[in-house]
Amino acid sequence: MNSRFPLRPLCAGIALALFLPPLSATAAEEATGEQSEILVKLPAIDVVGQEEGDVAKQPGSVDIVTAEEIKLSQPKSTEEALRNVPGIVIKPEEESAIVANIGMRGLSAADYKTLILEDGVPVAPGLFVGNARYYNPRIQHIDSIEVLKGAASLRYGPSTIGGVINYISKTPEEGVAVAVRGGSFNTKEVSAELGGTSRNNDAVFGAVITQTTSDGFMDKGYEMSDIIVKSGLAIADNQWVGVKFSHYENDANISYRGQHLNEFERGDDHNPAPDDYFLTGRQGFDLNHEWELSDNLRLNTLLFWSETYRDYWRYGVNSAASQAAGTWVYTDTVQGNNRAFERIGADTRLQINHGLFGIQNEAEIGLRYMTEEMHDQTISATRATPRSGTISQDRIDSAESLALYLQNRFELTESLAVTPGVRMEKYEQKRENLRAATGNEADTANTEVLPGVGATFQIVPQMQLFGGVYEAFSPALNNEALTGPGSTLDDQNLEAERSTNVEIGIRGGDHNFSYELAAFHMDFDNQIIPANSNPDFQNTNGGKTLHQGIEFGAGGELGAGFRLDTNATWVPVARFEDDRFDASNVQTAEKGNRVPYTPKWVANATLSHTWNELRTSLSAHYTGDQYTDPANTTPITEFYGNQMWVGEIEAYTIYNLNALYNVTKELEVYGTVKNLADKHYIASLRQGIYVGTERSFDVGFRYQF
Repeated sequence: MNSRFPLRPLCAGIALALFLPPLSATAAEEATGEQSEILVKLPAIDVVGQEEGDVAKQPGSVDIVTAEEIKLSQPKSTEEALRNVPGIVIKPEEESAIVANIGMRGLSAADYKTLILEDGVPVAPGLFVGNARYYNPRIQHIDSIEVLKGAASLRYGPSTIGGVINYISKTPEEGVAVAVRGGSFNTKEVSAELGGTSRNNDAVFGAVITQTTSDGFMDKGYEMSDIIVKSGLAIADNQWVGVKFSHYENDANISYRGQHLNEFERGDDHNPAPDDYFLTGRQGFDLNHEWELSDNLRLNTLLFWSETYRDYWRYGVNSAASQAAGTWVYTDTVQGNNRAFERIGADTRLQINHGLFGIQNEAEIGLRYMTEEMHDQTISATRATPRSGTISQDRIDSAESLALYLQNRFELTESLAVTPGVRMEKYEQKRENLRAATGNEADTANTEVLPGVGATFQIVPQMQLFGGVYEAFSPALNNEALTGPGSTLDDQNLEAERSTNVEIGIRGGDHNFSYELAAFHMDFDNQIIPANSNPDFQNTNGGKTLHQGIEFGAGGELGAGFRLDTNATWVPVARFEDDRFDASNVQTAEKGNRVPYTPKWVANATLSHTWNELRTSLSAHYTGDQYTDPANTTPITEFYGNQMWVGEIEAYTIYNLNALYNVTKELEVYGTVKNLADKHYIASLRQGIYVGTERSFDVGFRYQF
């Protein structure tokens, strides 16, 4: 594996986490002269929360993918784990989902309008400066997933039009666990989990280490390593500190190019871009501090740093020869589209319980400061030297942002709570062209004020009504906001993309049954229309879309060890509200056309059974018809050069079979069959057809020492 990261930060991070627990235990004993009764916890900024009743406080839709669900279904990626969440649509590209393609509530799965966090920390490489999909957390170190929609997501930003997804990483059990998995496409995976506590229980340590290699479906092989190290320390009876270090690298033989239509119809299974490589990596460091100042006052502070790279080396094609041959014909020219990101930030939140107006109140004040930088290079190379060459583009995009958040939850009665809030995001963006002599710098600044209000009403113990309305936004990224004709940079005077979101729903249940039903309306404005490749036109704000639908989820015990979990999302409206034109005044969409990658129906069902130590499940995942372009082109149309292929993707259903057996308390074995019926289907389009993964098998075991 080719590494872009030096070993020194990795070794330093691991060493810090390894030595923190013993040092803390010694310090506590020296200070007190005896073993402390302090119990440690790993502090974090919660999105939903881990305590009983936290979900009921959220004035918006909440879905939790539990650790048990992940363990039983054995997903290959975080995207696969999200399939069972109502409102979510996945645009698959390959089975391990190296690049994130997640749509929410009628927002295109090809866009980035949903904020992705891990342990409350932004993990997408560039929220303001560049494409945010180049890092997708690895499922091997994820314990559970929180999905938050509606007015409750106003606490976070930017890009929360769809909502917030928060991946919660594992905190390993005390001891050592080893897991081995293997299966189709010559996939081999080994994971180790290490956990421990100090002698007086005031410090905890954990690590999850994974190495995976695979030839990949259609020979799209990859080699991945993923490490997280966590440690926590109680520094007083009311203060805790936690650190987390993560390191990830993945060399993948994947490309933006897919199959030709005739290749798909024949069932060809070769890699359509055998020499293209997508090299990614990320390392990060988080420092959390929690201070319970009193019974009614708590302060959480988070410092975070990360650096991410994405080197994409792709070969040029002979368009005429490719079209004639019905397959890609490659040249000896190679282009490297290489980007390196760095982010530094601080997020602090003060939670106050108070009795204003003679009622119970829960207030939260949040402040976040963040800087981002992306170094974007294009390198012209050849087959003889495919990883080096002449730099043809070299620029630096940067952004500085400050966010302030205020909310107060008024418990007006025992049943009714109202939560108004407001978020302010102030951000400045800058682009510098390192290869231009003049007109090589541009900057812009924007401020967004986003109000919202939500409410919950407990109708009966088994039913709660919730709802809200709030403003959300997604900023114009640097390559949209700061560009211009030719090589001259200029401020395009773009406003952020904004949406007014309304939601109303009910949820509830008992220990055997749970449900949630929500209706949503999103009025999306100021969408950015790109200037494409015409240098005489600017990017512009324009076009409105309307998104309306209903999502439903329910699950319960059927008796005799059986359980059924189902959900469905119906989005009858995801349409353009105006005729749409590109910057060359060419019409790209008619009023009423459907937004790309927004199927009207998505449904999932899982029937599981428990018999003694054996758990099994059979799941079905249905994705409806969907268009892939604003013009709603129906037949698959093949374009050459750099244009994306378009056409309607037919509906498909895939079935998965899973089994998990606890042989002993320490040993569990598991197996899965993905795409049980071996459905041959188009998953998505880009420069060619991405084929859905064929039937595949995996088996493995986990032993806890």
